[in-house]
Amino acid sequence: MNIKDLEIIANLRSDARMPLTAMSRRTNIPVSTLFDKLRAYKGNVFLRHTTLIDFEKLGFHARANVMLRVDRDAREEVREYLSKHKNINTVFKINNGYDFMFESVFPNIKDLEDFLWLLDQKFKILNREVYYIVEDVKKECFMSEPGLAESYLNQ
Repeated sequence: MNIKDLEIIANLRSDARMPLTAMSRRTNIPVSTLFDKLRAYKGNVFLRHTTLIDFEKLGFHARANVMLRVDRDAREEVREYLSKHKNINTVFKINNGYDFMFESVFPNIKDLEDFLWLLDQKFKILNREVYYIVEDVKKECFMSEPGLAESYLNQ
C-alpha cells in the first residue's frame, strides 16, 4: 500500500458513493486509474460494500456487546449459531479468557435477554459478560479522513 492507495480508501470510507470524477479531482489520480484500483481492491482489500444503519430509527432499541467463554466441545457449534443468527451483527473470535465477542441488535431488552437465556440453555456457556450499548460515540471512522492517509503509513 502506498499513499495514493490510502487516499483512495480514505475517500471511499468517508463517502462510498462518491463519483470517481469527484475522487479524481480530490486525489489528482486519473479516473481510469481509480477504476482499475477499485477493481483490484474488490474481494481483496474490500470485503464488501455495506451501509451503516441507525438501528434505533428502525425500531431496534437494545444493543449489546457480549463476551462468551464456551466449553471447548461446543465452540464450533456456538460460532456457527452466532454467525447465522439474524440478530447478531458482528462476531469476533477473541482471547484473554473468552472465546467470542458479538454485537447483538434486538427490538427491546426483553428480546435480548430471552436470546441470552436461550443461548445459556442451548450451549454450555462457562462465562458471559454483557455490555449494553447506550450510545454510539464513534463508529467506522478509522481510515476515513483523506487528509490523514499519509499518517497511517507512518505508524
